[in-house]
Amino acid sequence: MPRVDFSEQDHIAHVILNRPEKKNAMDDEMIDALIDAGRAVSESSARVVVLSAAGDDFCAGIDISGLTKMIGQDMQALICPRTHGAGTTNRWQEVAMVWHRLDLPVIAALQGAVYGAGLQLALGADIRIAAPQAKLAVMEMKWGLIPDMGGMVLLPRLVRDDVMKRLIYTAEPVEAAQAERWGLVTEVAADPLAAAQALAQTIAAKGPNAIRAAKRLCAQAHLASPHEVLVAEAEAQAALLGQPEQMEVIAAQFGKRAAVFK
Repeated sequence: MPRVDFSEQDHIAHVILNRPEKKNAMDDEMIDALIDAGRAVSESSARVVVLSAAGDDFCAGIDISGLTKMIGQDMQALICPRTHGAGTTNRWQEVAMVWHRLDLPVIAALQGAVYGAGLQLALGADIRIAAPQAKLAVMEMKWGLIPDMGGMVLLPRLVRDDVMKRLIYTAEPVEAAQAERWGLVTEVAADPLAAAQALAQTIAAKGPNAIRAAKRLCAQAHLASPHEVLVAEAEAQAALLGQPEQMEVIAAQFGKRAAVFK
C-alpha cells in the first residue's frame, strides 16, 4: 500500500497518510511520499488542499525503529546539508515546509495522536481542525531531542513563547480544547475531515489568484516591515483589480450564481 494517497477532485487536492496499522508513524517511505505529494499538488490544478490520515490517528510521530539506522553515522553530514526546498531545508524539514511554502491554502484534519513529526506536519498547514479526542504533543524531548522538522519556524507564529516552551520542554500531550485555546489548532469539530472538506469547498469557490495573493501577503505580514507589507498589499491589489477573474467574481455576485474561473 502507498504510504500517502493523493487525488484531486473539483480543484481540491486530497492528501491522506495511509499507514493506519502503525498510527501513521513516519518512516523513510512516508517522508519521501509526503514530499512528493507536496510537489504533485504544486503542479496540479488544485486551489486548496485537505491533509488527513486513514485510521484513528493522524500521525504518532517518527517511526522510532527507523532512527536506529542513523546510529554511527556522521550526523552533521546527514542532517545539516540543505538538500531540499531550493536549498532552504533538509529532507526532514521539507516534510512540513513543503506544505507551508505552497501558494494555496492547506487544511489539516486531525484525529487521535498528533505527535512529534505529525504535529510538525500539521503546523505546515494554514488551518488545523481537530477532533475533540485528538491529542497534540511536541514529542521530541521524550527521546532527548528537539523539534527539527520546521517546528521552530512554525510554532512561534501560532503560540505564545511560554506556551511553546511548555510544549517543547515537557513533551506532554494536550487535549484538543486546550490546543485550541493556545492557538495550536484553529477549531475543534466532531468530524474534522467533514469540516475540512466543507471549508475547502468554500475556499475553492473563491478567486484562485486572489487566494494565492492573500496567502503570500499573510506570509509577508509575519516577517516584513509595515512599509514592505503596505507596498506588497497595494501591488497585489493592483494586479487583481479589473482583471477577468475579479470581473467574474463581481458578475457572479450580482447574478447570484457560482463563479466560473478559467
